[in-house]
Amino acid sequence: MSTEQKLPNILVTGTPGTGKTTTSEMIAQVTGLTHINVGDLIKSKQFYEGYLEEYDTHILDEDKLLDDLEDVMQEGGKVVDYHTCELFPERWFDLVLVLRAQTHTLFDRMEKRGYNQKKRDENMECEIMQVVLDEAKESYAPEIVVELQSDTVDDMESNVDRVKLWLDAWKTQHGYE
Repeated sequence: MSTEQKLPNILVTGTPGTGKTTTSEMIAQVTGLTHINVGDLIKSKQFYEGYLEEYDTHILDEDKLLDDLEDVMQEGGKVVDYHTCELFPERWFDLVLVLRAQTHTLFDRMEKRGYNQKKRDENMECEIMQVVLDEAKESYAPEIVVELQSDTVDDMESNVDRVKLWLDAWKTQHGYE
């Protein structure tokens, strides 16, 4: 442990439509941590190497993304939101939140976004089969992976409160403030 302890990094992950961006923005607002929306970063810096028409999505260039994020993540104090997690190095995160939503909630959110049927069906299946949760449990230490329900604004606010309490405890434990 260095004498200059950095603030922790938090990953907020889950199937598209589970509320990752909204929750991450709320966490950043309440805690002062910096929100990084990886999907927006990929688009703005064109970290992709093609396009999958059937899923209406770009093919990620993982190396470019990870190279770009390495120094930023070393600074600490980041809330990263992305729909998958296994591509990120384990050392980057101190807490991994996996947001879950009931299928009817998820379906409505994907409909509002205009997802095509193939993309919607695949994402619904991923949520039902808890693919992202299993990925997180396989990719990170079990004690840092937390599954949270994210169906309503109340759920999101409660999740943000939990993160705030976690961060306060982390700061106390690491001699912050």
